[in-house]
Amino acid sequence: MTPLPPHPPHSPRPSLDQVLTRAHRRVACIAVALAGLALTVAGLGALRFYSEQNLRLVARSLSYTVEAAVVFDDAQAAQEALALIGGHEDVAELEVGNIEGRVLARWSPGAPGAGARLEQTLAGWLIPSPLLFPVLHDGQAVGQIRLVPLGRGLLQYLLSGLACVCLCLAISIAVAARLARRMQAEITGPLRDLAGVAHRVRCDRSFGLRVPDAGIAELNALNGDFNALLDELEAWQRHQQKEHATLSHRASHDSLTGLSNRAMLESELAKALAEAAAEDGLVALLYLDSDRFKEINDQYGHAAGDAVLVNIAARIKTLLRSNDLVARLGGDEFAILLRPLRHGADALAIADQIIAAMAQPIHLPGGDNIYTSLSIGVALYPQHGADPAAMLLAADEAMYQAKQRRRGSRHVAGPPHTIPG
Repeated sequence: MTPLPPHPPHSPRPSLDQVLTRAHRRVACIAVALAGLALTVAGLGALRFYSEQNLRLVARSLSYTVEAAVVFDDAQAAQEALALIGGHEDVAELEVGNIEGRVLARWSPGAPGAGARLEQTLAGWLIPSPLLFPVLHDGQAVGQIRLVPLGRGLLQYLLSGLACVCLCLAISIAVAARLARRMQAEITGPLRDLAGVAHRVRCDRSFGLRVPDAGIAELNALNGDFNALLDELEAWQRHQQKEHATLSHRASHDSLTGLSNRAMLESELAKALAEAAAEDGLVALLYLDSDRFKEINDQYGHAAGDAVLVNIAARIKTLLRSNDLVARLGGDEFAILLRPLRHGADALAIADQIIAAMAQPIHLPGGDNIYTSLSIGVALYPQHGADPAAMLLAADEAMYQAKQRRRGSRHVAGPPHTIPG
């Protein structure tokens, strides 16, 4: 099977400015050429008429001059008359003959050069046959004059006409170029603005950009429709960003308390441990558990249990710094990431403040006041774990030890733990 020949490379496409400029130049050239052609044809017709009239006047004047010479058959006098008149008129040849057709005298300006031959050729196109005029004596024809036009005036007219056409063509091209630039500014300017905004919207997703108004009604309507489309895209983008922010918040926060969830805690704990390892710093993890939550939930209902969790979360947040992180791990369990930490005693002080804050009663939606406490386990990096899993396990076990010893107390984790697997 014969393979198809490769496609020729695509030539670069012309810009709108180039297309408009070429169109204006073509129109100007065609208009000037047609106008010049029409004027030239009309001028040639008028020139032929006036040339014939001028030749008739020359012939009439010459007939009066050579009348006597023809009557008396004086060839020398006729020759002198022809030379006298021919030297001042636009004729290529003069000839005088008697009534029998015998030539008495003939005159021409001499051997024609290239210019003279061109003039005679043009004159032959304009007046194809020589002009014949009778010589009269007492109203009777006694001879005949033959004139061949030279065409010097015709050549001058054609050259001057060609020069005028070229001049008009140059002026028309210059004017067309100026008008084209002005029109291009009115047409391509708004289109260039539209293309620029569309490019930035496509590349940068800058849906807040707008195309300015245009001076041409159709382009202004196009810009208006494009701006309306950008309004819709911008509204869609805001909606998508809002939805994304909502989903991101839901993915990393607890829906009941608004605290961070376990996934968020583990991610931030890993970052904190990495930073502490690089800077030889200290990080503390507190594991909290509500002591009477199941009892409250069974006695007062789930709504009361939810109120207790929300109240505990609010009290904890008021005691922490902006860099610290509190998360709900699930059920009645919470965790607190303290970062950075100067001394391990600071973590114990915060744990004691949280325990003390729970001494105040919690007001339930039904009007009841209840008391609950928190058991807290404390794990320190690097003493009690080198990774998030080890830290969570150490703090969790410390919390259970605190609960077993006395509810509403805190306990510091023991030696580091090794995580299986």
